[in-house]
Amino acid sequence: MTTVQEWGRPVGDANGVFPDGVVSTPIVMVDTDEGITGVGLGPHVEIDAVFAAIEGEDPRGVTALYDRMLRQTFKAGHAGAVFGTIGALDTALWDIKAQAAGEPLWRLLGGRDRRVPAYASGLDIGLTDDELVSVYQVYAQHGLRAAKLKGGLDIERDRHRLTLVRDVLTEAGQGLRPGLMLDVNEAWTRKQAVRHVCELERTFDLTWIEEPVRRWDAEGLAVVGRGIRASVASGENLTGLEQFRPLLAAGAVDIVQTAAVWGVTHFLRVSALAHAHDLPVSPIGTTPIALLHAATSVPNHMASELQDLYPPVGISLDLYVENGAFVLGDTPGLGITIDEQAIDTFARRPNARAAKGPNIRPEHAGRRLLAVTGGSSPSALWGGTTPSAADAGG
Repeated sequence: MTTVQEWGRPVGDANGVFPDGVVSTPIVMVDTDEGITGVGLGPHVEIDAVFAAIEGEDPRGVTALYDRMLRQTFKAGHAGAVFGTIGALDTALWDIKAQAAGEPLWRLLGGRDRRVPAYASGLDIGLTDDELVSVYQVYAQHGLRAAKLKGGLDIERDRHRLTLVRDVLTEAGQGLRPGLMLDVNEAWTRKQAVRHVCELERTFDLTWIEEPVRRWDAEGLAVVGRGIRASVASGENLTGLEQFRPLLAAGAVDIVQTAAVWGVTHFLRVSALAHAHDLPVSPIGTTPIALLHAATSVPNHMASELQDLYPPVGISLDLYVENGAFVLGDTPGLGITIDEQAIDTFARRPNARAAKGPNIRPEHAGRRLLAVTGGSSPSALWGGTTPSAADAGG
């Protein structure tokens, strides 16, 4: 089934915006003959073919079943949305395993502290100044003192918006300097990245810059990292350890990220790989509940992304946000409750989904010559602003 996240405001990034703030959230539910149902949030792509690898198996053997799913997709490959299907099924199996054990997943995995440090992330590029301030004031009321903004289309606009959020969090923290990050979602070339960030670093001490160039560009990410003070964060769109290896070997990332949609086993394996390189990990996702549980058990977790403070329609979570952290509950499994009637009621509403959004890469991304200023859309031409005009090449 599929539900939605209703943000109540525009959400998006340098690649595009959902003006209505309604974002699809696919759900996978796995039933067992013992009457336990596990829940995973993620795609249904090729789900019948992938599920064949685990059908009839004991779900408690979840890590071995994860490898069976990878082998099931051997010829066609497990990258992209299919990897999300594997992740959703993997998450559902972990949910079943923990429910069968009568424990919350964080405890089953060996976590000691149910509190998971968080940072605010509003998918906020489509907001006016007043809206931006209002959104981050709400985050601040929940004790969040670090924030990641979407940007990359105009230096002066990024500087202005970072200043607004810095001031909100500084006031809330009674003068304590907040952590600030900028996510540009692969919008730049290498030279654009270095020149844009260096200009911002005249004003801010950025904690990290996220996905400054294409996700697979190990050399490019390393070049950016050497040219700026901020850390480079990436990895949320990488599907499998084999895609992380070249980046870590090249010293291309300082913060290793994984997306919640790729599942628990993937996160645990990436965390171990990152730990072997003395690097921290940071989960990404609108509803990262499964990775929050897993994060309690790894030694190198830094902070998890907190996007919307409310779950998708028809989904209840046994957690809350307090003093800048997710606080996990004691419900066995992941603590996810699905209200199928509420989801079904919403599904019957008219669908006004826009044809464009942040999931579609603009034709001119990485090749823009002019800044996207004022009310221009992220799909307009861009390359950099006057103090840091973008090079046409990389």
